[in-house]
Amino acid sequence: MSITNRIADAFAAADMRGWLHARDLDTGREVAVGADDQVVIGSIFKILLVLEFARQAAAGSLDPADRVLVRAGDRLGGWGTAGCADDVEMSLRDLAYFTMSVSDNTAADLLLQRVGPDLLPLLAQELGLTRTRLIGGPRELLATMIADVGARDDEEFARIFPDLPDEQVRALRVFDPARTNSSTPEEVTRLLGLIWRDAAGPAQACADVRALMFRQLFWTRLAAAFPPGVRVAGKTGTLPGLHMEAGVVEYPDGGRYAVAVFARTERLSMPRLELDLVLGRAAKLAVDDLRGE
Repeated sequence: MSITNRIADAFAAADMRGWLHARDLDTGREVAVGADDQVVIGSIFKILLVLEFARQAAAGSLDPADRVLVRAGDRLGGWGTAGCADDVEMSLRDLAYFTMSVSDNTAADLLLQRVGPDLLPLLAQELGLTRTRLIGGPRELLATMIADVGARDDEEFARIFPDLPDEQVRALRVFDPARTNSSTPEEVTRLLGLIWRDAAGPAQACADVRALMFRQLFWTRLAAAFPPGVRVAGKTGTLPGLHMEAGVVEYPDGGRYAVAVFARTERLSMPRLELDLVLGRAAKLAVDDLRGE
């Protein structure tokens, strides 16, 4: 059975549809399953955000030690500073850390305001990512969700959303690659390749992004599939019924493999951990094939 069929079967067995691209960063060999399809990238867009921050820091156009006050009105929900009871002050550098390590939406929103939201589409264009579409950060995407369900504010949205039928949730703009932040699995691994080869900006900026991706705390997707001694740098993305991660797998023998994997569940209420593990298994199948194992 071909590797593409084996990966497709792994997704199908879990009642998921999957898209994947894996690339050997040294030989250019690839494994592709729907790799040129436009897909929702969710929080994976934060790789570009932190890259733009790191480039500006390397160029001296902003000071990563500058302080930012995170107030109650800034909180967007999710992990990190959203759970704080009081205002929190931290540096831009620490906003970038929280953005990558726990996918903190509030930190990402504040960091995006500082680096300039209009610059991310220009960065994607500069890097040749012509199919990467960026319409806004976490605040803008939440605003589309609030508007699409007819809520007046985020509190009303939080009450309404859990009771929406699956088909109404799937109809929200945030689930449509044509109307939200999106890219292709192939372009995502190409971005990672540029960062790992110091070709996405100054070498220090690329090194800073790599270091932050290695500090991601979520381990149940790509990282769960690989044995001890293999290093995995990653960035997850999650929406109801959508699970994704992009990262680079580094083996002790020097092998480096960029992987972007995206999956859509048949039902929104499926067990999350089991689905996460499928993403890792698909990634491992692809990397094993690239390594001839």
